[in-house]
Amino acid sequence: MKLDLDAQADVLARHSYYEATATRPADDDPVLEGALEADVCVIGAGFAGLSVALECRARGLSVVVLDAHRPGWGASGRNGGQTLVGFAKDEVLEKQLGAQGIRAAWALSIEGVALVKERIARYGIDCDFTSGYMTVATRPKRVPDLRAWMEAAQKRWGYDKLEWQDTDATRARVNSQAYLAGVYDPVSGHLHPLKYCLGLAAAAREEGAQLFGHSRAVEVVRGAKPVVKTARGEVRCRFVVSCCNAAPGGVLPASIEARIAPIASYIIATEPLGRARADALIPSRAAICDNNFFLDYFRLSADHRLLFGGRADSTGAAPAQLAEAMKTRMTGVFPQLEGVQVEYAWGGFVDVTRNRAPDFGAVDPNYFYVQGFSGHGVALTGIAGRVVAQAIAGERASYDLFSQVRHARFPGGPAWRRPALEIGMMYHRVMEMF
Repeated sequence: MKLDLDAQADVLARHSYYEATATRPADDDPVLEGALEADVCVIGAGFAGLSVALECRARGLSVVVLDAHRPGWGASGRNGGQTLVGFAKDEVLEKQLGAQGIRAAWALSIEGVALVKERIARYGIDCDFTSGYMTVATRPKRVPDLRAWMEAAQKRWGYDKLEWQDTDATRARVNSQAYLAGVYDPVSGHLHPLKYCLGLAAAAREEGAQLFGHSRAVEVVRGAKPVVKTARGEVRCRFVVSCCNAAPGGVLPASIEARIAPIASYIIATEPLGRARADALIPSRAAICDNNFFLDYFRLSADHRLLFGGRADSTGAAPAQLAEAMKTRMTGVFPQLEGVQVEYAWGGFVDVTRNRAPDFGAVDPNYFYVQGFSGHGVALTGIAGRVVAQAIAGERASYDLFSQVRHARFPGGPAWRRPALEIGMMYHRVMEMF
């Protein structure tokens, strides 16, 4: 499954607006050759792995980060850029953690958005961060669901920043007849994810972490002093942290890898619309997401394009196959964009858990993992890095909170997981029609 996902992910990354508009370093990080020693070896140079590196360096620990490709090659460099408080399924966490636990988890998620803004300011990361986010309802039956979620966030989860938007107010913020109501969040927002990830990588290097690219971890030898092996080298360390998103590639036990499934998501980017035309679509410049099970999400870029995403899929179809379908969905929301050219179409895999709650845990007392961000990874990965670094340093309260969340495996092994996912997704597509 590792090679299959890699090959598909490579196809999905082509024609990415983010890669076309970000500047990578002239030279890649070196390939790991020979043996190194470090306090912490991090597997994966995305948001989560780089956050672990920064947080561990802040605590005086030596850090080596390994990536099979380059920083931001996976979901951290391809996603919708929405930087959000909360979780994909707040009610799951509330049920499992209780009233105090869910409030503590929400407080950490709010801290996650603040951490993104703090790192942007501290390290001078130019990633087009824009405040404002709105969840919208497309159908009458979804309006009370949205209202109930907002009231739960305000009354039970401790977040008082949300603002209810009736139909007129919603359409004033997003110029579409498709939406009946909305909830506006002025704290959450959106950014250029690849620019942000490359900024985190530069910050990690600046803080003294050693980054190695094209150095896939092929084995973790567990024990009192673990060894992480690559094709041409190894890292001997005190702690290992796996931050591999949808493709752990065998470094985690099969029972833990089976808790996530790779779901492909796709984004298209229009030609530049010009400021006036772009502002006429979303005057607030907020990021927008509907509250359907198979949701659409979109936002304006700094150069006045509309970036429109969604179309969850477990097969990893090439973006070119879905570009027309995505454009049809886009013009269904904004008929005024009929005839506008789509210049980029790309995608990537999201690591989704069955209950869509994050999965933070440990294989051994010195071997941690974070996975299952389920579409909320831009801000939550930063907190994941902090939580793990705190646990390594002996501060376990936040880690112990998340480790209480129970997770079920997806049925079948790798060969059967995707067919089972397709059946499940088909069921939800049918149900959403009624």
